[in-house]
Amino acid sequence: MMYKTLLAIIFSAIAPTLAQANNIQIDTTLPTVTVANKGELVLNNNTIGYQSWRSTNLEGKTHIIMAIAGRSSAKEINAELVSAISAADFPQAKYQTITIINQDDAIWGTASFVQSATEKSKKKYPWSSMILDSDGIVQKTWDLKKEDSAIIVINKNAQVVFIHEGKLNQHQVKQVITLVKKNI
Repeated sequence: MMYKTLLAIIFSAIAPTLAQANNIQIDTTLPTVTVANKGELVLNNNTIGYQSWRSTNLEGKTHIIMAIAGRSSAKEINAELVSAISAADFPQAKYQTITIINQDDAIWGTASFVQSATEKSKKKYPWSSMILDSDGIVQKTWDLKKEDSAIIVINKNAQVVFIHEGKLNQHQVKQVITLVKKNI
């Protein structure tokens, strides 16, 4: 009897972490969000500027959205996927990776380093789409886990075809690449 009670207590404690916490649904569009404080990085003559970014402007291309906390640990969670995307060499006319960095979810005192690193990355990869979310509005609107990484695949009609929070396993990395190929 005590064993069953102990199991019930343990299951009750971990059950909330087993459910997907976000409010993103397959075969729908993303919940609308605008990142106006900072926003999308724009490179002009080696100078970084910012413009507002809206989730409603995603039609026309297939996208992998990587929404990550502003911490190196979150960035490393799906490094395997980043390598697979590079190896796949998707056509830029039909595909775009969007990286949304939640600067509000940085380790205390490191927000300026997160911004600097994001700006360096934009200069190194000028074709990439990077959004610096200084208020964490994307994480809050989409109800994403803090201190983590979310991978979302959007088809050219702006419909979600894949969502996962946390580290992808090898099967999921292949699934993401296959979904992009199928949808471009």
